[in-house]
Amino acid sequence: MQHKHALILLISIATGVVIGIFCGWFWGKTMLKFAWLGELFMNALKMMIIPLIISAVISGIASMGDAKKLGRLGTITIFYYLSTTAIAVFIGLVVVNLIQPGVGLKLGVGELPESIAAKEDTGISDIVLSLVSPNLVASASEMQLLPLIIFSIIFAVALIRLGDRGVSAIKFFESVNDAMMTIVTWIMYFAPIGIFALIAGRFGKAGGGEAFLIEVKAVGWHMVTVLSGLAIHFAVLFAILFFISGRGWSYLLGMLRALLTAFATASSSATLPLTMECAHENKVDERAVRFTIPLGSTINMDGTALYEAAAVMFIAQGYGIEMGFTQQSIIFITATLAAIGAAGIPEAGLVTMVIVLQAVGLPLEGISLLLAVDWLLDRFRTSINVWGDSVGAAVVHRLLQKA
Repeated sequence: MQHKHALILLISIATGVVIGIFCGWFWGKTMLKFAWLGELFMNALKMMIIPLIISAVISGIASMGDAKKLGRLGTITIFYYLSTTAIAVFIGLVVVNLIQPGVGLKLGVGELPESIAAKEDTGISDIVLSLVSPNLVASASEMQLLPLIIFSIIFAVALIRLGDRGVSAIKFFESVNDAMMTIVTWIMYFAPIGIFALIAGRFGKAGGGEAFLIEVKAVGWHMVTVLSGLAIHFAVLFAILFFISGRGWSYLLGMLRALLTAFATASSSATLPLTMECAHENKVDERAVRFTIPLGSTINMDGTALYEAAAVMFIAQGYGIEMGFTQQSIIFITATLAAIGAAGIPEAGLVTMVIVLQAVGLPLEGISLLLAVDWLLDRFRTSINVWGDSVGAAVVHRLLQKA
């Protein structure tokens, strides 16, 4: 996309966000009439995810032509993602211990949502098992991206090993990737309307601004805690971007379309096509764009990890349960690992939070208190997830140049 068009689109998307919040706040449920436009935009983005991920990962890895280069790329990427996720969880624990949003709440017993109750027996082993799917078609239909990425990596390595016999297949996937990115550009011209409808419709579903403020009163300090932690982590990621990759505000400006779309959709997976497009326009190495960002959309959930750590501590404080150093160490480890299992879909953080709560013996019913404001916090933490992927691509780009 040309720079002029990209700038106009960025301004239009930002305007859509502002107008969406305004209309949803003041006209409430009336805005539900426009929600279908947001759903249409989301469906268009989701339509691109599976073919884009498969073609991008396969063509990106196969273009290296050397398994050793893949090992270097994978090592740098995984180390970055694990490090930033751990930093995010640490920030979440520090902030929640300082603010103590749940102290004095005296929580009662709430009703556990069915989607979360169904995951009551979920454990770390389930995350490991999710890496390999017995049915890739089923995984694609259910938007389980991680096993598709694993398969695409293995398939790309096989194409490299085939030598000349694999060249035609590699060119095919390169063409598919180029075609997908072209379609993404077309879809983004509808983004301002779609984003307006998504945000206005979601505020309308909450009953408008006044109804939302009533819900916020009970967990206002929890929101302050999470948003403070996310803001700090955003700054940490920016510092990593600046000191390691040498990039700064221009890179952030170039990624704003993706960040605003992440806020509107509350899905890092749905935002993936645009994240890749923005990174490409920021002149990030194709290897980093096609490998690091798709992988990050599934396993790099900095915002989700921070949220889970803060939310679990909030629940413990609300029930008057003391969490010592040992318990918080367990939260640190399990929140880091559970975030990897978050599928990049709306409210996935609530489901993976089950693992963290069970690890320290807290009642799952405490999640019910968070539901009233989770839809809004989900948008902020998704934006941080996408920002983390974006910074990761720039960092990997820089380190690959040095290697």
